[in-house]
Amino acid sequence: MTKHKRSYRDKLNDDKGYPKVERLTGAMQKRYGDGTIVIPAPSEIAGLMAKIRKGKLITVTELREHLAQRHGVTMTCPIVTGILTRVVACAAGEDEDEGKVRVLPYWRTLKPRGELNEKYPGGVAQQRARLEAEGHTVVTRGKRAIVVDYETALARLQD
Repeated sequence: MTKHKRSYRDKLNDDKGYPKVERLTGAMQKRYGDGTIVIPAPSEIAGLMAKIRKGKLITVTELREHLAQRHGVTMTCPIVTGILTRVVACAAGEDEDEGKVRVLPYWRTLKPRGELNEKYPGGVAQQRARLEAEGHTVVTRGKRAIVVDYETALARLQD
């Protein structure tokens, strides 16, 4: 009997009791000091990414800062936030594969420092094409693709 692989949409729709606020312990406490951390829910990440309008951008760093403020904690888990942005993007990719025309605009969410995300559907090439179609300039620096002056296009997140 083969085990059914969960779709990204299934993963997006399963918050598993998150968001969860915890005290920093162990290696995290050693690295970041005393404080608290929020492990976000997939639906929170999707909700924030959905707010980014054409011509605007957001980075994972701004998502994390917004969520930390929302939950009144020291920080948002960087690893989980990065994983969840990919889950959201791939769920939107599944929607597109099924013929949906209006999907969550995941391509407007960048890695830190304005870098494109190779793990999004279609990789860097597709994200680049979508961003350029919306008026952004993307350059290649070494192995990284970066949106030029991305800071000037950052959206202001509000709850």
